[in-house]
Amino acid sequence: MRIGYGEDSHRLEAGRPLWLGGVRIESPHGPVAHSDGDALLHAVADALLSALALGDIGQLFPDTDPRWRGVDSTVILAEALRRVRAEGYRPRQVNAVVTLDRPKLTPHRERIQERLAHLLALSAGDVGLSFKTSEGLAPAHVQVRAVVLLEPLPQGPGGVWTA
Repeated sequence: MRIGYGEDSHRLEAGRPLWLGGVRIESPHGPVAHSDGDALLHAVADALLSALALGDIGQLFPDTDPRWRGVDSTVILAEALRRVRAEGYRPRQVNAVVTLDRPKLTPHRERIQERLAHLLALSAGDVGLSFKTSEGLAPAHVQVRAVVLLEPLPQGPGGVWTA
């Protein structure tokens, strides 16, 4: 088993879309970012990569490269997963803490949890989410911290990974 940690944060600005866990959330503001700014998917992708010392999303998708401008963060997560599987591992569990003052995220918990589970090929019960506010300390930002647990892929005949 391997454990990885990832973190991401973005400044918020009026009139931008807010994406969390691959779900668009109705909000008067969203992240300022080179990609779509989905801080939850970014933190999880970095956690996946860090569990196997595979670098981080800034190396794979640099904000200096115009190819990645506005990229859907599910592409970032998929590449992190591809690299993890290439090393013979798969996610077993993920836990994330999202800090955002508004909008309130509790009404969106189930959709975010199910979408993230789908993207990671997990059951919703293997995706833990906690929502916090900054208590007014940083109302114009979103921050996510994520931890993932990886397990080795099962091996079939001849030592070939099967999942």
